[in-house]
Amino acid sequence: MVFRSEYPDVEPVDLPVHLAVLGAAGEHPDVPALIDGVTGESVSYGRLAGAVRRASAGLAEAGVRPGDVVALYSPNTIAYPVVYFGATAAGATVTTVSSLTTAGELATQLRDSRARWIITVSPFLPVARAAADALAAEGGPIAEIFVCDGAEGHRSLADLLASTAPEPTPVIDPAADIAVLPYSSGTTGLPKGVMLTHRSIATNLAQTDALYRPSVGERVLAVLPFFHIYGLAALLNQPLRCGATVVVLPRFDLEQFLRTIQEQRVEALIVAPPIVLALAKHPLVGRYDLSSLRYVLSAAAPLDADLAEACARRLGLPRILQGYGMTELSPVTHVVSPYDPDPARGSVGRLVPSTELRIAALDGEDAGGAAAGADLGAGEPGEILVRGPQVMKGYFARPSDTAATIDADGWLHTGDVGYVDERGYLFVVDRVKELIKYKGYQVAPAELEALLLTHPEVADAAVIGVQGPDGVERPKAFVVRAAGSTLTEEQVADFVAGQVAPYKKVRAVEFLEAVPKSASGKILRRELRDRERAAAG
Repeated sequence: MVFRSEYPDVEPVDLPVHLAVLGAAGEHPDVPALIDGVTGESVSYGRLAGAVRRASAGLAEAGVRPGDVVALYSPNTIAYPVVYFGATAAGATVTTVSSLTTAGELATQLRDSRARWIITVSPFLPVARAAADALAAEGGPIAEIFVCDGAEGHRSLADLLASTAPEPTPVIDPAADIAVLPYSSGTTGLPKGVMLTHRSIATNLAQTDALYRPSVGERVLAVLPFFHIYGLAALLNQPLRCGATVVVLPRFDLEQFLRTIQEQRVEALIVAPPIVLALAKHPLVGRYDLSSLRYVLSAAAPLDADLAEACARRLGLPRILQGYGMTELSPVTHVVSPYDPDPARGSVGRLVPSTELRIAALDGEDAGGAAAGADLGAGEPGEILVRGPQVMKGYFARPSDTAATIDADGWLHTGDVGYVDERGYLFVVDRVKELIKYKGYQVAPAELEALLLTHPEVADAAVIGVQGPDGVERPKAFVVRAAGSTLTEEQVADFVAGQVAPYKKVRAVEFLEAVPKSASGKILRRELRDRERAAAG
């Protein structure tokens, strides 16, 4: 059966992202839009909107043109939304880059996205330069690197804001033009650029309103990275669209996080499960006054119901809320509303408006014995399929990957396994896809396997996610040594760690005689998972 949202449909929002988010800034110009959680510096809505206009003018004067791709490589700062919206207002597409990326990974994303510009910060400049040099050596030079906080030989954000050029007026087709190009591994494989149009992002914000809409001046703490679609949507786009105040932290440090909640009287936390775990169990929590908190919403990875309840009890809240979505869905499909008096325990919420959902049988493995792909009813687990205006345009320059993810009828196959209860609440219970979620970060096994195979003493390799004692999934490598090799587990882990972002590190290594594979050569990850379960007893 097809499950449909119980909320009235919303009309598609055909606005460029910067107008969809900041179009109402003039209604509350003096309300703080952004507060630096470290320094206390505040930026009003009036000042933010003006800075975005000047940034767009400065970028256009520098040569950024409609259709160009700008790589935004920065930690969370109060400057981030200025350059993000400034670039989209100039008609460019922004590809967001992990602040933990290596030079090699950045070069790969720049090359794949066809980026011509980089906006970064001075601590990240060496990595940005190394990546740009790699592209220049291949004949695809970066036009310019802007450094927000300034660096010799590079224009700064202050330089862009000082531009006296006219504000650009690019012709933007919200339904067709790509606003943001984040990278996701999707259901499997290497990271791919996810084409999110101005319309899909703007409409998804309107869809989310029915279940979650912060109020004007409400203080929301932003510690999840803005480069991730979850942080970009839930901690920039939606709060700023609604007139809330975003308190920005550059990274998660528990003591700083707690102190900021206390000092800034933060009312809302939008987090991932590892932060919920810390709030539930860490002794530091008891040293701070967190009484200002009205709700906590967790997404990006599964959250155990018992852990959620333990956290809620400790914070004196009725419950911890959850949400569900993915990069390819702009990103929201489900939310447990702060105003829901009786949400289903452990669920990720109900469908946002204008969204349909199907649960498809998995390879005949469901209890009812339905044929693979057959629609299932309430209470029956299967793959989650979603259709709605928030579905991505596709993967950039990868039509075959797009076709494998979005079928001919417009249904996006999420690769997640779940079921819908009789009241319409969704429960996510497993994943079909191979993607590993380490503390909310996406790790593609294929990427690590390809890297491992470059080691001269590795004959074959496979990577899966395994749960640690704290319930966090971690990458584990199964490695076949080359003949005569004396390679150690530590050497394998160090080899990977030297070439990837920290969250992609291999956390465990096991040597095998052979990696189990099908007749077609596909790695049989299920056998490796069974091996892990057997070893765990």
